[in-house]
Amino acid sequence: MSSKKLKIVSISSEIAPFSKSGGLADVASSLPKAIKRLGHDIICVTPLYGRVISKKKHNLKLIYKDVDVFLNSKDAVKINYWKGYLKRDLPVYFIENTKYFSKRKTLYMSSHENARFLIFNVAVLKLISLLKYEADIVHCHDWQTGLIPFYLKTDFRYSKTLRKAKSVFTIHNLIFQLGKNWWEVPVKKKDNGRKRIPHLSDPNIEYINFAKRAILSADVINTVSEQHRKEIITRHYGQALHRILRNREERLFGIINGIEPKLFNPVDDKSLYQQYNFKNFSKKKQENKKYIQKKFGLKVSVDTPLICTTSRITFQKGFGLIVDILEQLAYHDLQLIFIGAGDDNFIKPMKKIARRHKDKIVVIPSHEKNQKYETQCFAGSDLFLLPSHQEPCGINQMKAMRYGCIPIIRRVGGLHDTVDNFDPGTQKGTGFSFSRYNSMSLYAAIVRALETYKYKQSWNKLVKRAMIKSNSWEIPAKKYITLFRKAISLNGNNKKNGKSRK
Repeated sequence: MSSKKLKIVSISSEIAPFSKSGGLADVASSLPKAIKRLGHDIICVTPLYGRVISKKKHNLKLIYKDVDVFLNSKDAVKINYWKGYLKRDLPVYFIENTKYFSKRKTLYMSSHENARFLIFNVAVLKLISLLKYEADIVHCHDWQTGLIPFYLKTDFRYSKTLRKAKSVFTIHNLIFQLGKNWWEVPVKKKDNGRKRIPHLSDPNIEYINFAKRAILSADVINTVSEQHRKEIITRHYGQALHRILRNREERLFGIINGIEPKLFNPVDDKSLYQQYNFKNFSKKKQENKKYIQKKFGLKVSVDTPLICTTSRITFQKGFGLIVDILEQLAYHDLQLIFIGAGDDNFIKPMKKIARRHKDKIVVIPSHEKNQKYETQCFAGSDLFLLPSHQEPCGINQMKAMRYGCIPIIRRVGGLHDTVDNFDPGTQKGTGFSFSRYNSMSLYAAIVRALETYKYKQSWNKLVKRAMIKSNSWEIPAKKYITLFRKAISLNGNNKKNGKSRK
């Protein structure tokens, strides 16, 4: 395969450290850096959320001011373009429009999400043309970028700068397809993915399904684990898009995410009470355990198994199962720490149970404000709990293993691909897993973990295996380059007629 250096545009609705609501921001930051280390030319593009991103703090420079961006024959908006850096020689371009991206303290949840990101999508393509950046690959992350593959096949088909660009659409979470819940869209309003985009003043714009259009138009589609790739072509996991995904199955791939080892490293993590490595973790993890037990008001006991969860508290993450068995778990010799914002339907009963078992259970429903506690919990806890109903990839289980915190997970999506079930007979595996989505299967997995914890020699070997397992971005980045080259080598798919944009 060709070794030609690629020119890549990575586009996402959030990118750490500038903006973040979840794991997408981490991927949109880490993957481009890993691709850059492989020697390719890459730039990033993201919205400038005016009340979230500080231009001064990040030393952003205005490069284009009051650019007219035409959305269609009727609508045009003025855009400012700013430039910063993710790292030296890896630029990030920010798209600014006061009305659509500078009025909210949060990244999402406006009443006109589709209109916002339609403007963002067209403004991205306009920026690439302004920069004269003749990209080989336009890499689009999740639904907020989903109209870009569609526009590359239509309105921007004859762009001198973009005519050779191939689009890759990465599905991070298929539940999210447009600016509202896809299952709440009336049948008569559902987008078939092919009609013209409505004008900004047309309320129907909020029913355009960005993800569907990306799947129909992208040269290549991928999701963030090999297992999840198999899952989303089924009715159970396909979020009503399984048929069109099956129709494009030959262009659908799975690549597991990674984590940045330097960012998540117990050797030099300054937030920890004591740093450690895979050779000297035993005593030092105990000191970290005593530290967080004191911090959260739990009984100090190094021999008591401590289980933590750092996650959004939602149905998707398996909290329905956790609530079902939480009272029962409290009668075991264990402790539990839950850190995460989310659904009050789960948080309220968890807090109620925690009040009855203050010495054993702590619930902190504010994940974003307490992310500084995340690696402290991994360092001090013995087990990490994530029994997801669905999990395209998940990176917290990888972070936890890096700190010697053993995952208890359901075998689904990326959890299936990153955690090997422990077998006491062969002494192999890196965690505890179960398949059926029910509370008793989760309960059995937790009991297995608690029993294994009693055998310290076997447990310490398990912790060591988990800590030294490589989940870095190096291998996934190489797989993405292979995927990009595949996109370039494939013939175009159903090119559509459209007006030329320069």
